[in-house]
Amino acid sequence: MPRPQAPPVTIARWRTGEWRDDRDQVAAEEPLQLSLDGRPLSIVMRTPGNDLELALGLLWAERVIRSLDDVVRVRISAEAQEREAAVPLSGDLVESNQVDVHVRENGSRRPERSFLATSACGVCGATTLESLALDFARLAPGPLVDAALLPPLADRLRERQRLFETTGGLHAAGLFDDRGELQLLREDIGRHNAVDKVVGRALLDGRVPLRGAVLAVSGRAGYEVVQKAVAAGIPILAAVGAPSSLAVATAERFGMTLVGFLRDDRFNVYTSPERIGH
Repeated sequence: MPRPQAPPVTIARWRTGEWRDDRDQVAAEEPLQLSLDGRPLSIVMRTPGNDLELALGLLWAERVIRSLDDVVRVRISAEAQEREAAVPLSGDLVESNQVDVHVRENGSRRPERSFLATSACGVCGATTLESLALDFARLAPGPLVDAALLPPLADRLRERQRLFETTGGLHAAGLFDDRGELQLLREDIGRHNAVDKVVGRALLDGRVPLRGAVLAVSGRAGYEVVQKAVAAGIPILAAVGAPSSLAVATAERFGMTLVGFLRDDRFNVYTSPERIGH
């Protein structure tokens, strides 16, 4: 049986000048051992659930795989497999909190570096665009979306965040079409993990590149979120919080429309504003 994603804990609560014992729910955070062809590749700190999507999304963003056809076999833990709906890949079981992806010999590359993906950042330790940028294509023009369509996306994310309502500690990534209709939402303690899960699901569904999509994320837009969106071919990224300087530089380099401070009836456009109509 899968472990709860919002386990209860005993706390001491201070309110109106008095202490009392209480119970609270906190967001689950556990390490996922990601292996490539049986060799350890990365430790990902994430909220358990949709682990196959997370692994494939991360490998896609890092250009380890260029197509779902590159994946020939997946070994995944029993608990993770229970959480995946009809995994369309042949595989067998490993210990809990592990995913081992086996790829075609000539269909992919192993990263020259090992990477640690924490719940705080996607790729830690890199500081320049040159050290991070991979061989992504510049995004094609379009689509054109109505400016009034964007602000409600933040509320739609919150409305669908089941675990945030119980823990207050999870980020969300929501994939919308150019009419503002929600197509897919994933939650995780790391915003970049939530994006990987969205991209991994889209990859499994044969929808990548996501040329007509809008990706909305809770919290800020850091480099790692922009990079993952670019890798998936997403032309518009809208964040509830602020973008970083490296996120802006990366979005500019690849022709992405980057929106920040998405809330109420306002937002800021930092790059490629031509996709936002009046």
